[in-house]
Amino acid sequence: MFLVLHREGEDAPTRWRYEPKKLMSVEREDIERRTGRHFAQFTQDVLQGNSLCRRALLFTYLRRDHPKTKFEDVDFGWDELKLEYSRQEYESMREGVLGSLHGDELAAALQQIDQSIEDAYDDTEASGKAELPIAG
Repeated sequence: MFLVLHREGEDAPTRWRYEPKKLMSVEREDIERRTGRHFAQFTQDVLQGNSLCRRALLFTYLRRDHPKTKFEDVDFGWDELKLEYSRQEYESMREGVLGSLHGDELAAALQQIDQSIEDAYDDTEASGKAELPIAG
């Protein structure tokens, strides 16, 4: 999964690979302090669209590139920041529904996933099986 920031007026988006299990302990602890959530709850809230959690995640990635970035300076339009699954993650989801759904449910799920695969970012750096971004 990727955190994608595409500010109005920019030609290309900035894309960071979002793998909660790969965040450093200092980053996780900072996120917990800023959001008031334990890390497993934070990862779920990011997926569900919690604004503070997404801002904290964006801050984490911006600070990697620009260490003097301040949390107070991190601001974005809601339509400028999103989470995107990669093509490989959609393909993994497709395999999962093949074994778990049947009939009309399967057909609907496959149609939705196949449509998403067409526009998804091709993560050529992904290794092994894609995992959902939930910290355990």
